[in-house]
Amino acid sequence: MDRALYIAMTGATQTLKAQALNSHNLANAGTVGFKAELAAQAAVAVEGPQLATRVNTRLDGLGFDDRPGAIQHTGNPLDVALAEGRWLAVQAADGVEGYTRAGDLRVGPDGLMRTAAGHLVMGEGGPVSVPQNTQLSIGGDGTLTVQPQGQGAEAPVVIGRLRVVSATAAQLERGDAGLMRARNGIEPEAAAGAVLTPGALEASNVNLADAMVQMIQLARSFEMQVKLMRSAEDNAQASASLMRMA
Repeated sequence: MDRALYIAMTGATQTLKAQALNSHNLANAGTVGFKAELAAQAAVAVEGPQLATRVNTRLDGLGFDDRPGAIQHTGNPLDVALAEGRWLAVQAADGVEGYTRAGDLRVGPDGLMRTAAGHLVMGEGGPVSVPQNTQLSIGGDGTLTVQPQGQGAEAPVVIGRLRVVSATAAQLERGDAGLMRARNGIEPEAAAGAVLTPGALEASNVNLADAMVQMIQLARSFEMQVKLMRSAEDNAQASASLMRMA
């Protein structure tokens, strides 16, 4: 009887964690460049000196869904949509390089380029610094071109190139602040050629319909596990009454 209770208890605990993960995905359905987090429950035998009669339920992370989101054309010259398998390098809060597909870029009063989330955008030589200009454009290969103040459009100046790397889902893992980090021993290579689409953004790849169905399934699963725990308690009380009668 305690075996059924243990399975239901661990199952309910992991279902709550799965529900939290699914809710996180739903909350980011409108976040630019967001990649849905994946996980699955697995049965794991409890090891110990006794007989292997207990099984624990565990929620295993499966990384993230690397399918590209829909491309939305904005016309903003500082918006960029990364090509499939390409990631924009940024500086995380701890100073380590992180990667994102959120291409909603901004230039602050200090001249430094940041994402909308506030992360410094990296160029080939460090954080991107943009001089005073009347026009800034980003090429399909990540090249940054400005029209200096006081000069005409016939005198564009190339000030650098965005650092865009090529990486697969297996080479990256989710880090803090919504950024991806390279796994241990992996150093993503710089990507060349057409790495982005200017004037566009990549939407979140969260499938709202699937996430809503998943939320309902997890709620039903949790309810079933709670009912099983109540049944185990009722059976235990009935057994105790029989013992007293005996």
